[in-house]
Formats: sequence, structure tokens, C-alpha cells
Amino acid sequence: MTEGRRTALTTLLIVDDEEPFLQVMKRRLSKRRFRVITAQSGQQALRALSEHPEVDVVVLDIKMAGMDGIQTLKEIKKRCPAVEVVLLSGHASFESALEGMRSGAFDHLMKPCDLEELSAKIEEARARKLRLAERLAEADRRAS
Repeated sequence: MTEGRRTALTTLLIVDDEEPFLQVMKRRLSKRRFRVITAQSGQQALRALSEHPEVDVVVLDIKMAGMDGIQTLKEIKKRCPAVEVVLLSGHASFESALEGMRSGAFDHLMKPCDLEELSAKIEEARARKLRLAERLAEADRRAS
């Protein structure tokens, strides 16, 4: 990883329908030098992604009213395939975690998750996004 990448802040979108959880996570992750955007629903998340194309990683709750996390994940991957998604759930089944991974999630963690582990997963997801962007840029250069 180059020095420039290390100093750039990771932009994170946290999606959860529980406002207190969102605020705690925003505060705790901001202290870890993440740039944090929040959304309380799948629809809000999709709007936030269109308004903030700089988002690197989405931390997405699976169980939400309305558009659930799996539906939101599928739509994110359709609209922004390079954005990585880490799924979170307090009561997800093995089946929903597996469906999320099959639908393109980077990883799945159970709530409450260790902040160190979540931070590490976010950074790993961002690194994967950056590697993909580099490969695509190289392929474009070769095609030109």
C-alpha cells in the first residue's frame, strides 16, 4: 500500500434502522479516523450512495424494516459494484449470512461485534476495492 493511500480516510456508510446504534457507531468509528455517513433504511442508503460516490465500504444491518439488508446489498452491488459491503446482524441465520456472501458481501459479522475486528474488516474491504479499481484502470490503459 502506498503512503498516499494510508493517509486517505476511508469513507464508510453505516446502514441500520436503529438510530441509537447508528450514532454510537458513527462516533466510535469517526474516532478511528473513518469518514462516516449514516442511513436508517435501504432506500436512504441507496440515496446516500448516489450523493456520495466516494463511499468505499458499506456496513449494512441484515434485519431492517421495509427493504432488508439482503435486498439492499443486491441493489448496492447492481448500482455500485465496486463498493464493498460488510453485513452485520444481531439475529441472522446461517442462511441469511450465506445468501449475503453469495450476493457479493465482503464479509458478515454478528452484533455486537468487536470494534477492532470491524475496523480491520472495513480496511480489508477498502483495500480490495482499491485493488479492483487499479486492475480496471490498468485494463483501460491497455485497451487504449
